[in-house]
Amino acid sequence: MTAPTAATNVEQQQLSGNEQAAQRWSQALMDNFGVPPVELVSGSGAVVTDVDGRQYLDLLGGIAVNSLGHAHPAVVRAVSEQVATLGHVSNFFTHPTVIELAERLLDISGVRGNGRVIFGNSGTEASEAAFKMARRTGRPRIIAADGAFHGRTMGALAVTGQPAKRAPFEPMPPGVEFVPYGDVSALENAVDGTVAALFLEPIMGEAGVIPAPDGYLAAARRITAEHGALLIIDEVQTGIGRTGGWLAHQKAGIVPDVITLAKGLGGGMPIGAATALAVLRTIETDGLLDHVDALGKHIATGVEDLGHPLVGHVRGAGLLLGIVLTENVGAGAALAARDAGFIINAPAPDVLRLAPPLILTQEQADSFVAALPGILDAAAPPAPARQITEKG
Repeated sequence: MTAPTAATNVEQQQLSGNEQAAQRWSQALMDNFGVPPVELVSGSGAVVTDVDGRQYLDLLGGIAVNSLGHAHPAVVRAVSEQVATLGHVSNFFTHPTVIELAERLLDISGVRGNGRVIFGNSGTEASEAAFKMARRTGRPRIIAADGAFHGRTMGALAVTGQPAKRAPFEPMPPGVEFVPYGDVSALENAVDGTVAALFLEPIMGEAGVIPAPDGYLAAARRITAEHGALLIIDEVQTGIGRTGGWLAHQKAGIVPDVITLAKGLGGGMPIGAATALAVLRTIETDGLLDHVDALGKHIATGVEDLGHPLVGHVRGAGLLLGIVLTENVGAGAALAARDAGFIINAPAPDVLRLAPPLILTQEQADSFVAALPGILDAAAPPAPARQITEKG
């Protein structure tokens, strides 16, 4: 190793804080998701601040993770008090908050007395546990949806219906088949007595915020029940108030065999029982379910009422919304949004995803809607040049 030269030190000083962070990242971390262009150093509510002091309205929420935003007093207090009292106890012991959280989740799911909870640290781990439950049936086949996303570990990846994510790690665990999402006849043709389980998301977030068509989840419940197959509903991105109810599938009036949860349940923490209880209590006491439902409808109406030529329509529910564009300019629009002080992303080339903290205010939402035309204009493809021909 050689020591940095004086010239190198001067060059470092001329870089912005974000540029220096990107340079250090590229030298120290794996490049599996690319080098992040912005280093965030603090946050409060739905606003975050980068290393250079610039603020952004966080409309992505760690991809639906930071359900109460950043530095929420209830989460800070719960984590601080628990760590100061008793930290990790392993699975050889139990703890009051563990039992209380499990009971609360059974109540939310409507299966108290007829269900059990297993805890992990992430949505991927939840999907892995569900995959193992399917294997325990002894049946050889598992059905999942084209375009679905259930995680990146091997079992979760096997039921992820996005070939580009699976291909680098093949061969996958065997026995998984994919059907078109929303197609009831495809389910009827695929599910029989050899199927262990059907994995479905109520809204496919990573595929572009695609909601299940009316009646689809109910049909999936009927078909799996007829053949004795498990219905596994992935609520990692949609659960814990994200869509304006505790769980998105409940609007379909069904009870699945397995429900996976993560992301918003921990409010930014890798699921600790104390934190999760604080999140659930705050959602309930602050009336955030009704707030999320109303604000999501307000945003969707506001965006569609803009009449911008690049806006097709808005789909999703609550504060998991996809702005469907008429051109494949999602990536450019996400960059333009960041330049304008808003954090969003494009899960598909023609979709912008909003998954902000559930505490987002109407004023903050309106500021984004007001800025959206300029953001889209900045991302719009250039108009074709007019050809001028001379007569004569």
